[in-house]
Amino acid sequence: MPSRFPGAMTQDWDPVVLHKHKPKSNDLRDPKAVNHALRTGGSVQTLKKADAGSNKKPAVVVNARKLDEETEPGSLNRVSTEVRQAIQKARLGKKMSQAELAKLINERPQVVQDYESGKAVPNQMVLAKMEKVLEVKLRGKMK
Repeated sequence: MPSRFPGAMTQDWDPVVLHKHKPKSNDLRDPKAVNHALRTGGSVQTLKKADAGSNKKPAVVVNARKLDEETEPGSLNRVSTEVRQAIQKARLGKKMSQAELAKLINERPQVVQDYESGKAVPNQMVLAKMEKVLEVKLRGKMK
């Protein structure tokens, strides 16, 4: 039997296709989305960034090379006796404690203590700060 409506068997429109949008990166990093993907068997990608979460400074290679080139067992230079005594004498002359000196040069009190006891490896920046505060010469040839 012919249809009462001509063209009822044909469609006049294009088929509708729904496209899913690609998820945003923030949505992929969401803990709920990650757990859902793990539970449903979806793919989860993990990346570890280089030096992530470490607070380490790079090792000084120059000192390692110098130690390798040395033929005798190496030891680091320590603060000389003259410098130790000059720091202590100038600090006592200004009537300040090790902690006060450390505070003025923005260092820990342990640093000043190590310099006065001779355990510290001399650092030119620290010595320059001490020279400025104590008003005494600590670097170069001492008289």
